[in-house]
Amino acid sequence: MFDIERWQEIFDTIRKNKLRTFLTGLSVASGIFILVILLGFGQGMQNGIEREFKQDASTSVWAWPGVTSKEYKGLNPGRRIQFVNKNFETASSMFQDAIEYESPRIFVRDITVNYGKEALVYGVQGVASDFQFIENTSMREGRFLNYQDEVSTGKVAVIGNKIKKDVFADVESPVGEFIKISGIPFKIVGVFGEMEEREEERIYIPITTAQRVFNGGDRVNNMSFTLPPAENFEQAVAQAVTFKNDLKTYLQQAHTVAPDDNGAMEVWSAMEEAKRYYGLTNNIKLFFWFVGICTIIAGVVGVSNIMLIVVKERTREIGIRKALGAKPWSIIAMILHESIFVTAISGFAGLIFSMALLEVLGPNIEIDYVVNPSVNFKVAFSTVLVLIFAGTLAGFVPAWRAAKVQVIESLRDE
Repeated sequence: MFDIERWQEIFDTIRKNKLRTFLTGLSVASGIFILVILLGFGQGMQNGIEREFKQDASTSVWAWPGVTSKEYKGLNPGRRIQFVNKNFETASSMFQDAIEYESPRIFVRDITVNYGKEALVYGVQGVASDFQFIENTSMREGRFLNYQDEVSTGKVAVIGNKIKKDVFADVESPVGEFIKISGIPFKIVGVFGEMEEREEERIYIPITTAQRVFNGGDRVNNMSFTLPPAENFEQAVAQAVTFKNDLKTYLQQAHTVAPDDNGAMEVWSAMEEAKRYYGLTNNIKLFFWFVGICTIIAGVVGVSNIMLIVVKERTREIGIRKALGAKPWSIIAMILHESIFVTAISGFAGLIFSMALLEVLGPNIEIDYVVNPSVNFKVAFSTVLVLIFAGTLAGFVPAWRAAKVQVIESLRDE
């Protein structure tokens, strides 16, 4: 039942001790504020990491050559490994049941790129048609390269959206326009978009064209694959690790490389990296929880100390109440009400301020590995409820002490 006299007593006590109550509430509110902000940045880190991995297919596996660092089977260290078409074709055949998409890639070097009289300084890469799905590119206009382009060594190109904005701003659409690569005309058949603008500074042409027309021979700079979706994250990681190890073993054997020579070639798995980063993020979140909870505990201890001071100051009043017939539970309720009120108001104030700050500033925060810091409202609200319960416990000890006050001793108190 709502007892207006009880609330009047609480407000009178707060009014008489404004500074003390404010500082106590501030310690509680700051605890919630710090916890919510830390949790928000923990989520922001997870968002940033997810965005980094979304740039490529989440199940992608990449392989590229390096230089041997160990002698093996009579071959000296320092050999530069070169992947060739046969390596890609053999790997595709050996692991066809484990592969969803596949593409070799070659970087076309020592060329000039022109549109009309304008010289362009964008990189040209030869890729297969599946590369669109491996890189997770979205088509803004036209189409991506297809199998027929590869078979016919077509003189076609797909450009990034940034190139369109920089070079083709004066035309309605670059699709159908021609660019010249080392004097050879290539028809633009599509415009692709990426999450990162720097990834849009590329020109893709069929890998067969890149090898035959620009003296690439049968060389391949790197190979990329994606694996089929798995039932859960752990299975996806296990699948990626198995494929990565099998692919690396084959490439080492094909190029006579020592099994423990890590410099000769690199095989990288997005799922394996994701697991490592997510594990790091989870550890950081646990640390944030620890720091936030410690801050809240400090605030709750402050509430308990203040309530002890309140009981001490009101010892004579409590004795008079008991002499007039007040029951112990009513004395306990009187102290608990004040403790819960201060804790609840302070906790919700910290929650509202922190959530508002994240709501306003969060979408505008975009730094390395931190994107849109935010926090689940249910989690934050539940934290405040736990805080109120802790405030109740913090007030119980002083309240119990007040209920145990002896009437004769309290009336003698000065």
